[in-house]
Amino acid sequence: MTESPANVGSWRRSVPEASATDLENLLGTGVGAAQEQLERNGGFLPFALVVQNDGEVRLVAVTPADAAEGTDADFDADAMIGDLNELLRQNRDDFRAAAVVCDITLLEESTDAIHVAAEHRDGSLFAAVLPYAANPATHELEFGQLAADTNEPVVWVD
Repeated sequence: MTESPANVGSWRRSVPEASATDLENLLGTGVGAAQEQLERNGGFLPFALVVQNDGEVRLVAVTPADAAEGTDADFDADAMIGDLNELLRQNRDDFRAAAVVCDITLLEESTDAIHVAAEHRDGSLFAAVLPYAANPATHELEFGQLAADTNEPVVWVD
């Protein structure tokens, strides 16, 4: 479940400074890239970002998986997220932090949102959601408040 926006920064006190900086960098980069794709294309495929051991941020992507027969989706986002997580696990010695960015639906609010789930090799975790919707009058995207979310480690697990 999401926390109030006031709690977005509260996780930082329990995380080492360098780890918090890496996770915030992934969050900001992930949200920015997703917003750009939404505004340009009206949607985006799940993708990952990593902070390499030298501090450089890199994009990680996988080929879209075909959606199951009988669904109205063009691709299987859950399969892509699974593939991204597996790729990140296999290559985790090459980076110190990773985040998976995907488009989700917030059922309680009946709106779509950008979801970023980040983790650091030291065990620090952070996730956030940014709701968005098209303004019916202008057809421009409007973004809500960034809110903290919960996530479980998927890269640095054995």
